[in-house]
Amino acid sequence: MKSLKNHFSLILALFSILFAIQVFTINSRALKAYEEKLSSNYSMIVVANSAITDEVFKKYSPNIDNIEELSADEIIEKLQENISKKNIELLKISMPKFYRIHLKTFPSPSEIKNLTSSLMKNDTVTKVEDFSNNHDTVYKLLLLFKEITQLFALVIIVVTVLLIAKEMRIWQFKHSERMNIMGLFGAPVWLRSAVLFRLAIVDAILSSILAIALFSVIAKTSWAKEQLHVIGIDIDIFKFVSDGSVLGLVSVSISILLAGMIVIGYKEEV
Repeated sequence: MKSLKNHFSLILALFSILFAIQVFTINSRALKAYEEKLSSNYSMIVVANSAITDEVFKKYSPNIDNIEELSADEIIEKLQENISKKNIELLKISMPKFYRIHLKTFPSPSEIKNLTSSLMKNDTVTKVEDFSNNHDTVYKLLLLFKEITQLFALVIIVVTVLLIAKEMRIWQFKHSERMNIMGLFGAPVWLRSAVLFRLAIVDAILSSILAIALFSVIAKTSWAKEQLHVIGIDIDIFKFVSDGSVLGLVSVSISILLAGMIVIGYKEEV
């Protein structure tokens, strides 16, 4: 019964680490997808006295994706009833040019400020509307959520690693007499600690299977997809091959590393 309790404690601790890692992975994917969505929706408006080519615009920043010239025809059409045809033609010539700039990635406030400053150095540019107030709020919220997610995952991993080390240390104390007897008969350290490593590897595999099974089920549920669709993004919650391999590798690596550290510490005490 005690053996089963030790197994359960170690499996639960390892599962907690894998759960935190996969949740962090999902959040990272969601944030990246949301950033891409924000980037596609975000744009800057440039007003210029004369035409500016795409090549000139792209010299100001490698983050500029494409430039769209906005037509003034709709504005002119509304004025046609009160203005003569000749004046309409003159108005078309004298009206400034409007451009919408789309960026490749969602920019930071400093990137927007630098790009706006660079564009204003162009003699023909009279105004740049960067919508910085709304952008800064969204960017700061996004950055805050990233930091909270990273801190949350880090705290869980650190606390759980300490718990696993404690469980293995308890196991070692329970079997210290058997290990000492084996040492008296000349058994090497790795042989005396073989059961510890076997326990660590078996429990690591079981915790990986449990985590993979849980996230495979979550990925197939409509509830999870609906939550993502609410904010307009579509991501893979769980990639069976890549994510499953990472979880398995992390679980086994942590178990073997901690078991090895405990064995080395035990050797030094003897």
